[in-house]
Amino acid sequence: MTDAGQTNPDETPTDAIEDETPEPVVPVAPRLELRDPLPPVVDTPELLRQTCERIMAGTGPIALDAERASGYRYSQRAYLVQVRREGSGTHLIDPIAFESLVPLDTAFDGNEWILHAANQDLMCLAEVGLYPESLFDTELAGRLLNLPRVGLAALVEHYLGLSLAKEFSAADWSTRPLPEPWLVYAALDVEVLVELRDLIDVDLQKAGKREWAAEEFEALLSFQGPPERKEPWRRTSGIHKARGRRALALVRELWEARDAIAEARDTTPGRILPDASILEIAVNPPENVAALKSMRIMRNRGPRRFASEWFDAVERGLTVPDIKLPTAAQRVDGPPPPRAWADKNPPAAARLTRSREVVVGLADQHDLPTENLISPQLVRNLAWEPPTEITVETVSAALTADGARAWQIGLVVEPLTAALRAEQPD
Repeated sequence: MTDAGQTNPDETPTDAIEDETPEPVVPVAPRLELRDPLPPVVDTPELLRQTCERIMAGTGPIALDAERASGYRYSQRAYLVQVRREGSGTHLIDPIAFESLVPLDTAFDGNEWILHAANQDLMCLAEVGLYPESLFDTELAGRLLNLPRVGLAALVEHYLGLSLAKEFSAADWSTRPLPEPWLVYAALDVEVLVELRDLIDVDLQKAGKREWAAEEFEALLSFQGPPERKEPWRRTSGIHKARGRRALALVRELWEARDAIAEARDTTPGRILPDASILEIAVNPPENVAALKSMRIMRNRGPRRFASEWFDAVERGLTVPDIKLPTAAQRVDGPPPPRAWADKNPPAAARLTRSREVVVGLADQHDLPTENLISPQLVRNLAWEPPTEITVETVSAALTADGARAWQIGLVVEPLTAALRAEQPD
C-alpha cells in the first residue's frame, strides 16, 4: 500500500496510458502465378505455325495483350503479343520476327477477343495484321460498372483476390532477348483475362448494363486511334516560358526538328532533346553553332551530336515572317475553352451550366462516370451551338453525328434537350 498522494511505480495512472491498440493488419493478396511453365518466345515460322494450330484447337474467347516501348521508341509498334485460350495455354509471340501475324489472325477465326484498355493496343495489333471481329474490354466494362479503380491489377484483386505486379509496365520491350522476368510479367497479363471477363460480365448483367457494354465494344471495332492533334508542338512542357510569338516560332521549329530526328531513329523525342532544353534554346537563342554548343544543355553527347540541326531550327525560327508567326493561343475548331464562355457567349455559358448539372445528375442516377455517360466534348458542342430548333429529334441527331452511342442518347436526350431549351435566369 502507498501513502496518500504517492504513486506506486508499478502502477500507471489511467490518463498516462497510451493507446497501444495495434494497427489493423491489411491482408496482402497472394500473388498471381503462372499455372503452366513459361512458354518459349515464338520467333520462327515453324513455331508460329505450331502456335496457330494450338490456338485453333482451343475453345472459347481469346485473351490478348501487347507490349510496346513507348518510353524508348518513337513508334507505337508492338514488341510482344501475348495470347491465351482455354485448352491452348499461353503464347508469347515476337512480332518483330515476322512481316505480319496474319496467320495468327486466321487462327483466331472470328472468336471474341478479351483485352484490357483495348484502345491502347488495337492500333499496334492492326499494324501486324490482327483485327478483332468482336471483343470484350475489361477496363471499359469496369468503368461502366463505376468501379473505383479499373487498372488490370485492381480488377484482378477485386474479382479474384490476387495481386498482379506491374513492375515492368514501363520497360523497354524492344530489348532483345527479353529477360525471363519480363516474359513472366507479360504472360501474367493474359493469365486470368478469361476468368475476369466472365465475372465482370455477370456484374454487367446484374446492373442492367450489358447492352450498353455491347454497344461500346462494337464501337471499338472501328477504332482508328485518337484524332491527330493540331499543332502538337504546343504540348511542349513549360511552353508558357516562351513569351512572345517569335519565341513560340523557335519552340515550333525546334520541336519539329526533334520530331523528325526521333522518327528517323525510332527513338522517343525526349531522349533526343528534352522539352526543357527546347525552351532554354527558344528563350535564349544562340547567335551561332559555337554559342549553342557552349550552352549547358549541350554538354551531354546526345543533344550535342545534333547541334547543327538545332541551330538550323533556330535560324528558321528567327527568320519566320511576322505574318506567319504562331499565335499566342492555339487555333481550335469548335467551342473555345469553357472558362471564356461567360464573356464571349453568356447564353452558351448558361446552357453549359444547366447541361452539366443534368449530366451529373443522370450519371449519379445510373451509377456511371460522367464521361462514360456522355462525352464532355459533345455536351460543350451542343451548348455552344445548339440546333436552330432545339427538339429531342434535333439533339439526338447532333449527338449521333458526334459519335454518341444509342444507349447514351436514350439516357440523356430528353433531359439535355430540356436544359438547352430552358430560359436563362434573370
